Amino acid sequence: MANWKDNLIKIEPYVAGEQPAKKDFIKLNANENPYPPAPGVAEVIRNFNAGGLNKYPDANAMPLVRAIAARLGLKEENIFIGNGSDDVLALSFRAFFNSGKPVIYPDITYSFYPVWCDMLGIPCETIPVDENYNIRAEDYKRENGGVIICNPNAPTSIGRGLDFMREILDANPDSVVISDEAYVDFGGTSALPLLKEYPNLAVIQTFSKSRSMAGMRLGYCAAGAELIAALRAAKDSYNSYPIDSIAIEAGCASVADEKYFSDTVAKIIATRTRLTDEMRKMGFDVKDSCTNFLFATHPKYKAPDISAFLKTRDIYVRYFSKPRIDDHLRITIGTDEEIDALIAALKEYISVSC
Repeated sequence: MANWKDNLIKIEPYVAGEQPAKKDFIKLNANENPYPPAPGVAEVIRNFNAGGLNKYPDANAMPLVRAIAARLGLKEENIFIGNGSDDVLALSFRAFFNSGKPVIYPDITYSFYPVWCDMLGIPCETIPVDENYNIRAEDYKRENGGVIICNPNAPTSIGRGLDFMREILDANPDSVVISDEAYVDFGGTSALPLLKEYPNLAVIQTFSKSRSMAGMRLGYCAAGAELIAALRAAKDSYNSYPIDSIAIEAGCASVADEKYFSDTVAKIIATRTRLTDEMRKMGFDVKDSCTNFLFATHPKYKAPDISAFLKTRDIYVRYFSKPRIDDHLRITIGTDEEIDALIAALKEYISVSC
């Protein structure tokens, strides 16, 4: 074999939810919002001045920085914008985790974390969640090169409160602690109120879930000025691609429409409650969710079999063939019509499998 092949990158990449090529199906496997973004977003796209695309966009997306800072009651120096929260997270790993000590995070959590560690040569250590899939704060009171907590956690849907995050922060004054809050708007507790107390805290959120903008790629970090400066330095040195001009304007429109945001989140929470109740009536064990998805298992039926059956009904949910969760399904909350179809399909599966 040619020697150059030995030098190719060897990592296990992140595996996203299945993306079927067909059009007529119900997609409940990627935790996308089933509703469109705020009406102002569509208006921005319709009225955008394409003649301005010959110019580079604002390097730091300052109009959107100002909008988010105003909403959160923070200063401009406390906000960093990226191309989705995955971009912000990847830059955070590069900017914050350089001690040579292992970064620590739960064994069952967002599966991009080990990919970034592997890609960037960052040592890491996973810490088991307990038997009920809870992250225990006491497990993070050890030497480390950084802590990352997905709260609410994915794929378990479990959220923890401010006292939990405060306990982790108090135990780690010499490490950057990241609170990854992609799903926090659906019932979780944000660590944002702790920013003024802890200069080593970085809170990362996204427009992809609660703001229905997964297709436009917007995410941000709220943190102390020193952490934000480090993120901008990493971006300017490693990832020179700023947020595009249309996304900046569309993001501002989304932030401006608080009522649409709140109403959409409330609809998803109501549908989540209904689906939880229906699945529990069918015998599923469903965790109390703080997210836009459910984490569920059934004592009689195997998760991969349920998933395969649902595909025959053109319904796609997420199955992870991973230790400790290979008996669970992760099910995104869709529209009421989509969830009605899911409930009917689950009842059909149980009736034919008895």
